Amino acid sequence: MSSRISARISAISESATLAVDAKAKAMKAAGRPVIGFGAGEPDFPTPGYIVEAAVEAAHDPRFHKYTPAGGLPELKQAIADKTLRDSGYQVDASRVLVTNGGKQAVYQAFATLLDPGDEVLVVAPYWTTYPEAIKLAGGVQVDVVTDETTGYLASVEQLEAARTERTKVLLFVSPSNPTGAVYPREQVEAIGRWAAGHGLWVVTDEIYEHLVYGETEFTSIATAVPELGDKVVILNGVAKTYAMTGWRVGWLIGPSDVVKAATNLQSHATSNVCNVAQVAALAAVKGDLSAVARMREAFDRRRRTMVRMLNEIPGVVCPEPQGAFYVYPSVKALLGKELRGRRPQTSAELAELILEEAEVAVVPGEAFGTPGYFRLSYALGDDDLVEGVSRLQKLLSEAV
Repeated sequence: MSSRISARISAISESATLAVDAKAKAMKAAGRPVIGFGAGEPDFPTPGYIVEAAVEAAHDPRFHKYTPAGGLPELKQAIADKTLRDSGYQVDASRVLVTNGGKQAVYQAFATLLDPGDEVLVVAPYWTTYPEAIKLAGGVQVDVVTDETTGYLASVEQLEAARTERTKVLLFVSPSNPTGAVYPREQVEAIGRWAAGHGLWVVTDEIYEHLVYGETEFTSIATAVPELGDKVVILNGVAKTYAMTGWRVGWLIGPSDVVKAATNLQSHATSNVCNVAQVAALAAVKGDLSAVARMREAFDRRRRTMVRMLNEIPGVVCPEPQGAFYVYPSVKALLGKELRGRRPQTSAELAELILEEAEVAVVPGEAFGTPGYFRLSYALGDDDLVEGVSRLQKLLSEAV
């Protein structure tokens, strides 16, 4: 008998980060004082001027109807203008596709570029959605594993060692989810020149471009390495920068043939993105970055607090992230130790114990391709952050 669910869809795993967040919220709803470090979601409300633009759009009959599948023309132009302003990359509005959040941009990029068996180089730790999107598109993921000793940055030598004649795409992510790693300009240039020299496509996810701290600077590989020419695809969106995770507006920027093909796919998959959300995104990308600066200041403060407190826990090693809003500490030294009558052997088992005993939700490294680590988001209120890490300190200090 044939399976009720296709093999293609059966192979897809649930989003681990959303699963952890859902479990934490369910426990809170049941009355338990759970603190969740799972979801990558700013705790700030969407800025008021963006919300007001959406309210006005909801009253405009123009936005009650279908609009072009590839996005409102004025939003596509604003995204092109914003891209030039923020990263120095000049692109015509016709090479922009507005998508239903960043995840749709990720999937459609791989679906458009990959044939069955094509290989994609993916630096691990990686965001949980990349493997599933690559798999669904028929591609083969090839991991390039990094760790805390290099600040979770991959070298050209590592990438070259992983390249084969089937390699078609390099997935380049900086700032990184889950590690917060940010590649310095010279390393971005070296990796980009290497990719261009081997004729590889580069898909670069730049959704955390504005969330960098201290003296760290964001460098777009598309701008830094013009030799990539028309073999670079940029993924981005409003979710993280403007605290708009629920509005579901992302975009894909690429060469004309790729954008046309991805737009054809979207025209059958979803048609246009919600018009009201598109108008809200238009207000966001056309506005200044003052609201972003205020959020970044809070994230920076929380980042330093979390790193300091985690590194006070025996057996935890937490590098200081330079971007995004995550830390990715190693907990390998705690595995196998006795804790509350149990001996967790994996970071997944340890995360489950922590949720049960300390009522703190973290995402284990298994979800990101590197067991032995946790991802914690510091995009939550200061008091909750300190309380949650204090619970971790108290619990994990008992490990023997």
